[in-house]
Amino acid sequence: MPEGPEIRRAADQLARAVVGKVLENVWFAFPELALQAAGLVGRRVLAIEPHGKALLTHFEGGQSLYSHNQLYGVWKVTRAGDRPQTTRSLRVALETRSKGILLYSASDIELWPTQRLSEHPFLAKLGPDVLDARLQPMQVAERLLGSRFRGRALSALLLDQSFLAGMGNYLRSEVLFEAVVAPDLRPRDLSTEQIEALADALLAVPRRSYATRGVARRRGARLRPDLQVDHGERFRFRVFDRAGEPCEACGSLLERSDAGGRRLYWCPRCQAC
Repeated sequence: MPEGPEIRRAADQLARAVVGKVLENVWFAFPELALQAAGLVGRRVLAIEPHGKALLTHFEGGQSLYSHNQLYGVWKVTRAGDRPQTTRSLRVALETRSKGILLYSASDIELWPTQRLSEHPFLAKLGPDVLDARLQPMQVAERLLGSRFRGRALSALLLDQSFLAGMGNYLRSEVLFEAVVAPDLRPRDLSTEQIEALADALLAVPRRSYATRGVARRRGARLRPDLQVDHGERFRFRVFDRAGEPCEACGSLLERSDAGGRRLYWCPRCQAC
């Protein structure tokens, strides 16, 4: 499943195509949504923003489209009227005069009044978005030490979207390695210095991934300055998917286990309990 940085980059691409433009065609595959499609024609797309792994498309008139890609959903940007050849099932088409954004294969799609999005059953359970530029390490540290989260193993906590929305499997491994913290520890087991290091990494790693992952050349790259990332190098996996390779810090062989039904990678020496 795509993680927060990938969802935010997708939102950026979709926004460049249609935000600020008037919709000339709206189509939904699901009958309950299809009845509302005509009411969106002629309205402007105001914004497209992620919250964790969900995507919110806001329209003039006070309505918003909630969508969650889950495992198989994917958005595509096309010229208006184009339908790419694919075996995927088209679920949503939003088209302006020149561009279209198409959602394939997703099943979690709803229209909601924008002012009531905080009541949405999925969104209401989410913690702060890890890529929200307003979120600061001190706030993350407070969440780590709060009664709700302080007693949970970090290997599970870092995948819990009610803790921080947008975290995911590769980010979990990379954050714990950067913070030099063992996966099976709990926040209450950590020293003040370790809590601070973990809080910093929980923001720095996803923001670095969003800003630089997949960027071939760092010099002159356009990045988001408000996310305060380290612009020194592009994102790369330091432990994730590298079991059996030497740790870049100490030379020990990196290990893999399954935690929460998903792959977890760490250095047994650097991250020893």
